[in-house]
Amino acid sequence: MRPTSEDDLAALVRGATGPLRVQGGGTRSEPSEGEVLETGGLSGIVLYEPAALTLVVRAGTPLAEVEAALAAEGQRLPFEPGLVGALLGRNGASTIGGVVATNASGPRRVQAGACRDSLIGVRFVDGRGTVIKNGGRVMKNVTGYDLVKLLAGSHGSLGVLTELAFKLQPIPPATATLILPGLTPARAVAAMSAALGSPYDVTGAAHLPGTGTLIRLEGLAASVAYRVDRLLVALAPYGQAVVERDAAALWQAVRDAAPFHGREGDVWRISVRPSDGPEVAARLGGEVVMDWGGGLIWALYPAGMDARAQLAGIPGHATRIRGTAPGIPALPPEPAPVAALTAALRAQFDPRGILNAGP
Repeated sequence: MRPTSEDDLAALVRGATGPLRVQGGGTRSEPSEGEVLETGGLSGIVLYEPAALTLVVRAGTPLAEVEAALAAEGQRLPFEPGLVGALLGRNGASTIGGVVATNASGPRRVQAGACRDSLIGVRFVDGRGTVIKNGGRVMKNVTGYDLVKLLAGSHGSLGVLTELAFKLQPIPPATATLILPGLTPARAVAAMSAALGSPYDVTGAAHLPGTGTLIRLEGLAASVAYRVDRLLVALAPYGQAVVERDAAALWQAVRDAAPFHGREGDVWRISVRPSDGPEVAARLGGEVVMDWGGGLIWALYPAGMDARAQLAGIPGHATRIRGTAPGIPALPPEPAPVAALTAALRAQFDPRGILNAGP
């Protein structure tokens, strides 16, 4: 099913007699029961006001199309969404609705916040087939349920997104990346923590195997030059840094976990306190990409093995992004209070339990 209007989508959901598997381009969707409901027919930019740094776009619009339209005006989505299709071996085009449904957020999250922090309005169809709108086209206080934040990261389980409104940011005129080669995970986290704790407005801090530890600065050319000089001094205890003016490809590799593309094994996405990042790397014993100063870890792990068992006692959560294993769920188990809240929300927004109901 591929509706081409919000009304058609609402009618399809109302008339559904069984589970629906909601997806955009199919590059991020998780296995679930039911007939496939594609949102790609709900495509196009509804409103773009560059002077107001505001975008309203239909959920099925390809992410690449959105980014191209913004770049033509010297603007971007602040949260640097990644592409996971290549990691999962999928060829579809990522949609902006899939980005929001998974709250996809890249290296710039440490400075600009997550996807949900840039999302200011949503329209969606709930499990009853009712069209619901929340938020708007400007930043303001919200009364009642903040459905904008709730829908971001809900993986299509509360409603089918149809329209999204974002606040944007200008593309800065200058960028520089400091690269510290040869650091261990522990030294890398120490260096990243020093950079993020400095007053120099770091917009990315990651550790990329085979390349080094990356620290990114963005802004006006004179400001970037000044901050680079200061950080070179501050990071001197961690080695001699190389300054790269055009490191976009390296940051895309971090964002998309590129070192693991096309390689055998399961891929896990692990969120922990940055200070626990080195311990996670040591316990897993494999290759890791570290982002968000060590708080986000992509790990390549032997197929069928349970990374969570290796990380017992470390606060955080681990999600298997690629791979299958009998008896080992991809999503981390929820604590009882959170599970009860999740069930209550599902009952409110999808009482029939038909939207992305799970495997």
